This record gives sequence, C-alpha cells and structure tokens, in this order.
Amino acid sequence: MSKIVVIIPTYNEASNISRMIDVLVNEEFPRIKNVEMHLLVVDDNSPDGTGDIVKKASLKHKNVHLLSGQKAGLGMAYVRGMKHAMHELKADATIEMDADFQHNPKYVADLVHAYSEGADYVIGSRYIPGGSIPKEWAWHRKAVSYWGNLFARVMLFLPSLHDTTTGFRLTRVKGVLDKIDLDHLMELHRFAFKVDLFYQSVKLAKKTVEVPIEFGTRKEETSKFSLKEMVATYKVVLLLRLRASEKLLKFAVVGFTGFLINLVLLRVFRSIGFVEVLAWFLSTELAIVNNFTFNNIWTFRDKKISGLGEIAKKFIEFNITSAGALLIQSVFGPLGVRLVGEKYDFLVLGFVVAFLVLPYNYFMYSRVIWRNKKK
Repeated sequence: MSKIVVIIPTYNEASNISRMIDVLVNEEFPRIKNVEMHLLVVDDNSPDGTGDIVKKASLKHKNVHLLSGQKAGLGMAYVRGMKHAMHELKADATIEMDADFQHNPKYVADLVHAYSEGADYVIGSRYIPGGSIPKEWAWHRKAVSYWGNLFARVMLFLPSLHDTTTGFRLTRVKGVLDKIDLDHLMELHRFAFKVDLFYQSVKLAKKTVEVPIEFGTRKEETSKFSLKEMVATYKVVLLLRLRASEKLLKFAVVGFTGFLINLVLLRVFRSIGFVEVLAWFLSTELAIVNNFTFNNIWTFRDKKISGLGEIAKKFIEFNITSAGALLIQSVFGPLGVRLVGEKYDFLVLGFVVAFLVLPYNYFMYSRVIWRNKKK
C-alpha cells in the first residue's frame, strides 16, 4: 500500500489549520481507498500558536505530524517537509498544499487517483477545462497570473502543460523527488522556488498529468501575491531557460569540432584513394569518438559517465545510437556531393550535420546516453 504525505507549510495559520486538519483527516482521507494518507504540517514556530494546535491534533490522529523549525521562507519549509516525508515517514509520494483553503482539500483525492493510475507527477491545474481562478481577483492580478504562466510555458518549452506556477501538486518520490537537489533550488525564500521544482520534476517524471482545480480565495488574512514574488518567478524562468540553452550551446560547439574533424578526415581519406562511401563512414566514426569524449567531460558533465566498464558500455551504446547519424551522413553525404560537386562537399556536410544529424544526436544523447535515470 502506497503512503502519501500531504505537506502543508504554516506561519501564523492558527485561524485555518484546525479546520484544515479536520477536513483532511475526517472527510477527505477516508474517501481515498487503498492508500495510507498522512498530513505533515511544517510550522515555522508561529507565534500565534499554530504549532500547538497541530501538536494537539497529532496526539489524537496517528497520521498527523508536526515538524517545527525557524522561519526561513516558504521554500525552506517545503524542503524540510519533503526530506522528513521521504526519510522519516517513508513516503511514496508527497503533495504540496496551502493551509488557507485556496487549495480545496476535495482535490487531494483527484491527485491521488491520477498517481494510482500511474502518474509520477500530478499538477493541480487552474488553466484546463474544469479549472479556474477566483472571479473576485482584480483584472490586473488575473492578467499577471495568466501571462506569467504563459511566459513560463513558452520559455521552458512546455506547451502541453497549462499551469506551470500552481502550488498544488503531487510528486512521486522514487525516480523524481529523490533525484532533485532540494537544498539548491532557486529562490527558496519565495514562492518562485516552485517553478524550479516544477521544471525539474517534469523533466524527471515519465508520466505527468494535469487535473483541474478551482483555485479559491484566501479565507483569512491577506493574499501572498506581491510584485516581488512576480519578479522572482520571471527571474527563475529566465535562469532555467539560460541553463538549458547553455547545454545546447556546448553541444553545438562540440558538434562543430566534430564537423571540422569530419571534414578534414573526409578529404584526407579521399586523397589517399578511399572510395567515397568508406571515406564518409570512417571520417564520421572518428568525429563520433570526438563527440562522445567531449560531450561526456563537458556538455553533460552533470551526468558524467565514469569507470572503464561504464565508459565502454556507454561508448558501445553511443555508437549504436549514432548509427543513425552514420547512416544519415553515409547516405545523404555522397548524394549531396553527386548533386552539387565534390568542391562543395563542405556545404553538403554542413547542411547534413546542421539539419539532420545535430537534431537527431541531441535527442538521442539526452534521452539515451546521458539521460536521467528513472526507476
């Protein structure tokens, strides 16, 4: 039976937390069958007595837990909670959720159902049919929410996902949450850290599902929305894009050196009498050796392959996946030369590499050779 821990960070939520515990433990958790549901409240030593309320509830309910700590921002509270859920409570999945009823507890069952159907990452989405944002919001806040979310979708190349900034999400531990360096997420003192966590989770998850939620208005106190939070979110999105583009740029540089090696050796082999197809084959294979070496120690150094056995194994895999590139160049190279002439072989090689080989290689290298291991 899977164990799922709902993590709720709190600071001065005494007016909400008692009712939230009651609704979750007595109403919503019993609706969820064949799953062991727990609630972990991460309280930042609230001076209004929030922690005392949770502690009292934990004495009554064995599946209610309190984790107290110093106030260090929303992200740090979630990080503490996720680590505790994984290592102490042995959770199979966690759910991020607010205490203020903007996240309606009734949707917990929907997230868990999607997980039970095989999803690794479940997004409570406001921007798919059945989901919504509060009608009471001022027009400018609606605009900021909508366009900010659209900006993140476009910049992060996630057109199939509709709510990148939601704070209501379920994450499988094994293969997703346990692969993320939680301590080094960006903007841990702000809500914007969730965008970094979202992006990494989507990249690690084999199956991501969105379920609709109606986002509510805050029942007590004031809204958490602010200009600083908005700016921080845009900053995180841009930095994530730059990081992804940095890897692509490195890949292109390595590819260009491979192109030069390919071109020079092609002409050398041709000059010493090799038949055209063999010249293309050998020069391409040596360029592949170059690309494997430098992509391993530079482009994908965060996933660097090490150890003689592993390197040998991956090099064989690399050559197998690169067979496509070898075939592409061995077929389209000679054909191109036949069409435009041998003196324009550099143009033929450039076209074949840029428009056929590089896209193929980047996909295969990222997904097969230096992939994130998903268990």
